[in-house]
Amino acid sequence: MIKPDLEQVIPTELGSVHFVGIGGSGMSGIARLLLSAGVTVTGSDSTLNKNVKSLREQGAVITIGHAAANVGTADTLVVTSALWPDNPEYLAARERGIPILHRSQALAWLVNKQRLVAVAGAHGKTTSTGMIVTALIELGADPSFVNGGVISALGTSSARGEGELFVLEADESDGSFLLYDKAVALITNVDPDHLDHYGSVLAVEDAFVTFADTASELVVISSDDAGARRVLDRLEASRILTFGERFDADIRLHSVTALGPVSFGVSFEGVDYFSTLQIPGHHNALNAAGAFAVLVGLGFPAQASLDAIATFGGTGRRFEFHATIGGVSVYDDYAHHPTEVAAALTAARTVVGEGRIIAIHQPHLYSRTQMFAGEFAESLEQTADFTVVLDVCGAREDPVEGVTGALVSDRFQDESRVAFIADWQQAADFAASISRPGDFIVTMGCGDVNLILPQLIDSLTAAEQGDSAARPVDAG
Repeated sequence: MIKPDLEQVIPTELGSVHFVGIGGSGMSGIARLLLSAGVTVTGSDSTLNKNVKSLREQGAVITIGHAAANVGTADTLVVTSALWPDNPEYLAARERGIPILHRSQALAWLVNKQRLVAVAGAHGKTTSTGMIVTALIELGADPSFVNGGVISALGTSSARGEGELFVLEADESDGSFLLYDKAVALITNVDPDHLDHYGSVLAVEDAFVTFADTASELVVISSDDAGARRVLDRLEASRILTFGERFDADIRLHSVTALGPVSFGVSFEGVDYFSTLQIPGHHNALNAAGAFAVLVGLGFPAQASLDAIATFGGTGRRFEFHATIGGVSVYDDYAHHPTEVAAALTAARTVVGEGRIIAIHQPHLYSRTQMFAGEFAESLEQTADFTVVLDVCGAREDPVEGVTGALVSDRFQDESRVAFIADWQQAADFAASISRPGDFIVTMGCGDVNLILPQLIDSLTAAEQGDSAARPVDAG
């Protein structure tokens, strides 16, 4: 991976812009906004996906595969931290001497002088961003936004609005979230993740302190999360709102009923307000409390804000439903940290009824797998009935000897409830073979595990039709 040069001066005018890896959720959202601003956009990606097709329809010229010639006559190159330093387009841009911007720098250029709400945290930020955006639209504020996932009701992860507010999901993984000149900072939680970049838990917390204290108007931060509380104790910001279930939270969450769509109350300035979301999970009640804090902090009426949040219908790859085959429901979730896995599967438990949860877990990053293998195994064993573990999606990292998906499966206390299967077709067939009507199969991970869904659906279809080859094992 490359380290973003956050000292690179952002040009006043970008000219024509070339994106390396334009099909990713974050990159495609930024490209979409540049197109709407009248910027000429080209790009490349290793695969053809929905984002690439959509951007082509909007006028972007996109090549599948990476080559130096793809850069063409572009004036600016936009990259992500996941890019390898030997990428031919990156090298061509360096040779030509054109500005190479990290995607966060391109996003900072887009925000310009708008009033920015930036959402950061180890988990929950995509959903929280989606809730804020959905509510602001419902409240008539018409914000611009860039989210890390597609907001289901809007069918997009980004759009340019006519209002003064700009809402974005700020990525803390490489420190680039410190670039933004923001009015409001929301911190959902602070976990010891991305230590491959930061090196220590203290360095992670240092970054969040800087992120919060550079917000010009308001900091919203969890009162419940231990890491967030350590950050809170160090803040010098003049205006802070805390949210959570602690008695001393400024926005106190209470009366949570997490059976099916989650219902809850929030206490704010001595008044109780109540709501029911369209999505399940206790963790989403917490996300809603954080979004509520942002909205009332911006001056919107309390009950109207909570009602507006309730119109949020979810984001892509966050407990996203895909199909029901033979009574087996198939979902996909982006969870890639032990805490996220536990939250997602606990939410699934509230709607699965008498059925079982079968997780297909793809560990993400060798460093994260090596560090949290035991925690992943504990979360999966406690919240799923059976887990199929795939091999590691290394993404931006080189392989590490001895670090495979087996590192997670070997940490299970009950080995009868887990199987490490590196081959995707075998994994899909096996998951189908042990499923029965009423079960949920949930693919989990922030890599490319969602690409196993067609194979899984085909395996379930074959099993429903009585194809014995699709049911090689009966694990009960």
